[in-house]
Amino acid sequence: MAKPRIIATRKLPEAVERRLKSLFTVALNPSDTLFSKPKLIKAMAHADGLLCAFGDNIDAEILHAGGARKAGIVANFGVGTNHIDIEAAEDEGVVVTNTPDVLNDATADLAMTLILNATRRVWMHETRLRRGEWDGFDLTSGLGTSLRGKTLGVIGMGRIGTALAMRAHFGFGMNVKYYNRSNVYVSAIPEAQNVDTIEDLMAQSDVISLHVPGHAENHHLINAERLALMKPTAYLVNTARGDVVDESALVEALQSGTIAGAGLDVFEREPEVPEALKAMENVTLLPHIGSATLETRIAMGMRAIDNLVAYFDGKVPPHQVV
Repeated sequence: MAKPRIIATRKLPEAVERRLKSLFTVALNPSDTLFSKPKLIKAMAHADGLLCAFGDNIDAEILHAGGARKAGIVANFGVGTNHIDIEAAEDEGVVVTNTPDVLNDATADLAMTLILNATRRVWMHETRLRRGEWDGFDLTSGLGTSLRGKTLGVIGMGRIGTALAMRAHFGFGMNVKYYNRSNVYVSAIPEAQNVDTIEDLMAQSDVISLHVPGHAENHHLINAERLALMKPTAYLVNTARGDVVDESALVEALQSGTIAGAGLDVFEREPEVPEALKAMENVTLLPHIGSATLETRIAMGMRAIDNLVAYFDGKVPPHQVV
């Protein structure tokens, strides 16, 4: 019996590619060049399954593949699936899977890194040093803010939000407040306070960290009105999805001093980053590297393969979205 044919749309860690090739007939993407829409349509028509990632916008037209669709599964390399039309996949009978849990620590670590970078103004100091503008140790310029005793507000207290909150509370002495639709994970921090509304959390926090999915219901969740509620000494950190924040409103809030600064790993129109954000010394910018450790990316890839194996064995994939 022929092995199922899998097309991988992105370059994968070597260990992941090696296992994938041992189990399936595989077409890899060694150059990591993003597939065009026609190429994605062709892949859906000729492969038994697609292994994709953020950046591959799998819409209804691609899933339909002009009526010639062959692929029965789209295995996403990542947790968020807002780049896949889930409703269309369900209509087409295409299984969609993701890779939860294995990137919790890596993303929480990065969120903590952004908090520290933003509040201690690390990017500004390093840039000035590299430009040769450092004249030596002094006592008053470019002072940052201490985290101990400050309030971290977490929007989306799921696995990653809770992992960040534990780092902030137990490691840096921050108070934790959160807004969440459920309270599954917060028992790890008994002192954490549930806040009734996002507006209240924005007003009460010294740092806001976002950990919600990027589906339509969260588009521009953080807008001009909510940013205006923040303290002028407060910081916004986003490691979730770029479109959760109204980027234009954020630029205005930063330029006007409505908030003190921001740390961003994701952007509204990736890979485009507004020049205004690049020019600001009170903003730390990273190129969507929340899960970018070797260990995490290998674990994500192996989880994606586990989903493919289960599907082609006639089982329900362990991390099926639809």
